[in-house]
Amino acid sequence: MAVVGPYQYVWSSLRSPVARHLGVDAAVLSTVFTLFVVFQAGSQFPVGWWRDRHGPRGICALAAFLAGGGYVALAYANTVWQVYLAYSLGAVGVGIVYTVAVNTALKWFPDRRGLTSGVGTMAFAAGPAALVPIVRTITGPAAPDGAYVSLLRAIGIGIFVVVLAGSLVIRDPPDGWLDGRNGESSLAEGGRQYTWRGMLHTWQFWLMYAMFVAVSGSGLMLTEKIVDYADHLGLAAMVATLAATLLPLSSAVGRLVLGEAADRFDPMRTMASSFVLCGLGLFAVVHFGIRGTPAVFVTAVVVATFFWSPKYTLFPTVVAEYYGTEHSSANYALLYSGKIWGGVLGGTVTGLLVTSLGWNRTFLLGGALAVVAGIAALALRPPEDAMPDDAASATGDGPNESEV
Repeated sequence: MAVVGPYQYVWSSLRSPVARHLGVDAAVLSTVFTLFVVFQAGSQFPVGWWRDRHGPRGICALAAFLAGGGYVALAYANTVWQVYLAYSLGAVGVGIVYTVAVNTALKWFPDRRGLTSGVGTMAFAAGPAALVPIVRTITGPAAPDGAYVSLLRAIGIGIFVVVLAGSLVIRDPPDGWLDGRNGESSLAEGGRQYTWRGMLHTWQFWLMYAMFVAVSGSGLMLTEKIVDYADHLGLAAMVATLAATLLPLSSAVGRLVLGEAADRFDPMRTMASSFVLCGLGLFAVVHFGIRGTPAVFVTAVVVATFFWSPKYTLFPTVVAEYYGTEHSSANYALLYSGKIWGGVLGGTVTGLLVTSLGWNRTFLLGGALAVVAGIAALALRPPEDAMPDDAASATGDGPNESEV
């Protein structure tokens, strides 16, 4: 998880150097981030379905070639379409790693879902933090072209080696491994085990899907545009670098802290508080950016990110609690597909809004979406009834999903 995180968290620092290398305006590459989100999130449902049936190892080995090869290909891309292709293929590899890592953790630690998914997603955000200042230093305007190619190639090789090594050792817990352990087996089963078809028939899923899109759009806008927004405000380059560096660190800590909080307190109220505070943080980013107070501006970025990023911990926790762990890979991957629309909203749509509404109003709109999602979380409650095929599957008295 740590080594594939640069695809999401380092792109804001790579976009201008890549555009300079290609001899095009940076705005031409705005769609790259959207493509990453679409392929990273869109790949997870078929990957999750496959992973639940065939285990994590083979699909994870494929991810090593895709995610590692994506960065190596990016180093040698000479046209915009080659950048699109390299980043999209790499994004599929990232999606595989993300699905395998999060859901393997949920299967091994059913009693600490928030904490374990928090640790995994924390690595995804924290891993790239050290790369941001390195990338901004090596790929500066005065840097030679060779340094740019060498950096991206080294990152790609590192991704390949680490993910391939992980694919050789990762595995699921054996059947019945919790039997007789102080009742933990029943906890792992979580009652009825919903298939993705049954989950789609619950209103809770669709409410969470809308929330996921709204919060994704807000946070991905901040992630993808923070450097450009700081430049627009006339803040010093050091401020933009500091904000871009602290953003993934804050994201990582937020996932861990609120993941643990979700295990100790009501996860729905934790979710509601988190999203509302994310929205307020985005309001503060705009307010203190306009006032030209760099220290408080960076602090506001940290706060907004700290409370936005735990959605990647809180949602898988709630999905496992509501729908069980047996089909958790496919179930959460289906919810996670909302990131596709969040990426379109946070990337391409907000890019258009910036030209029509301006930077400040666009960021305020993002904050409002997060607040609305937080309020909506208060309506969540466990589903009361499963679909007939899920109920039968849970008791072992009916056809399994493949027979329905």
